[in-house]
Amino acid sequence: MQNPPQIPETRRCDVLVIGGGPAGSTVAPLLAEKGHHVVLLEKAHHPRFHIGESLLPANLPLLERMGIADEVKAIGMYKPGAEFVSPWHEKSQVFQFAEAWDKSLPYAYQVKRSVFDEILIRNAEKKGATVLEGCKATGVDFLPDDSVMVKSTLDDGHQIHWHARFLIDASGRDTFLANRFRIKQRSEKHNSAAVYGHFAGAQRNEGPGEGNITVFWFDHGWFWFIPLVDGVTSVGMVTWPYFMKTRGKRSLEQFLQDGIASCPGLAARMKSATLVNEIEATGNFSYTSAHNHGRNYVLLGDAYAFIDPVFSSGVMLAMNSGVVAAEAVDTCLKTPHKAAVALKRFDRQMRHGPTQFSWFIYRVTNPIMRDLLMHPRNTFRMKEALLSVLAGDIYGKTPIWRSVRTFKLLYYIANAVQPQRAFMAWKRRRFNIRRVEDAALHNA
Repeated sequence: MQNPPQIPETRRCDVLVIGGGPAGSTVAPLLAEKGHHVVLLEKAHHPRFHIGESLLPANLPLLERMGIADEVKAIGMYKPGAEFVSPWHEKSQVFQFAEAWDKSLPYAYQVKRSVFDEILIRNAEKKGATVLEGCKATGVDFLPDDSVMVKSTLDDGHQIHWHARFLIDASGRDTFLANRFRIKQRSEKHNSAAVYGHFAGAQRNEGPGEGNITVFWFDHGWFWFIPLVDGVTSVGMVTWPYFMKTRGKRSLEQFLQDGIASCPGLAARMKSATLVNEIEATGNFSYTSAHNHGRNYVLLGDAYAFIDPVFSSGVMLAMNSGVVAAEAVDTCLKTPHKAAVALKRFDRQMRHGPTQFSWFIYRVTNPIMRDLLMHPRNTFRMKEALLSVLAGDIYGKTPIWRSVRTFKLLYYIANAVQPQRAFMAWKRRRFNIRRVEDAALHNA
């Protein structure tokens, strides 16, 4: 005899947050502190593995605001700067955050995301948000009265329908709303995939620079090298689709190891390293959504847009989106006549971060850009401004933008005076970012 179909339980809340990563776990406690009944749904159970382990100095004021700065300090690897290593240049280049325009943000941390994200989500609970782990959002209906009904399923199959006044999509690369609205757009200017894992025994820099992130360029993209606590190092290869196609029948581990072997600087650091987890991969790395809000919903962090992680901007952009969303959503719920203005401000701030980082990201593998990064000049305070961008100091009042524009002008002039080199770089990039349909990409 078959069991009768389950009748879903219906619950109500002011704000429903989908996703318990940095974006969702930032906006949830901030709105709870403002007096709203907030429910956060997370499909996984913390702790869970995640990449994006390198924070920026601009994260630190956000951690202070959240009241978790000491907890993160206790689990983080001190990160005073970023190192770039190029096989086309004799020496590596280290950028010290202490030399940025604003000298008050001289460091950041490298963190194991499993531990960092759990600190964030437990903080959301402590601040009054209701957190349900093992609860996956499966559907959404926008109702005539401007409320939202979200269907969800717990690990045990129990179904709950959430009737909320406002919906926040912080679902990360699941892009819950963007997929349903069909507004997710692959970047036409950037197209890459990543293969990554954790290793023990990798050779790190000595002294204070031990915790620096290192970016290694190679012929087919770049590698990240992120020292974490307990002797673990995160290593990832970000590469173009055509190179992913060469994987063939090799395992992801062998493909990554072969890539490391092709990058002499990194291979030397990894000579005695051993893998401590399973290699994973992510394809279709960069995308954005056509819009990031509606009358009763917003998209945050990776649920809105994801850009190449070469400048470690992901967690900072996600947490900042949570901060600006909290202000906008609070306004929408408490003073609806001001909602349009608040959401317009939210939209402007959401677009600002990806736009500023993307200009550099789209050009970071260009040989002329590499020359500028490997031999930085502080004429017109360009190096200080560039360091401020690398530090994530792009939302405050630090007056970097005239110097940033000067740096961009220098880049365009360098291209103009080296037309053949610039043309070959442009041609190579068009080849790199072209779409390649292949099983190696789908498996990633």
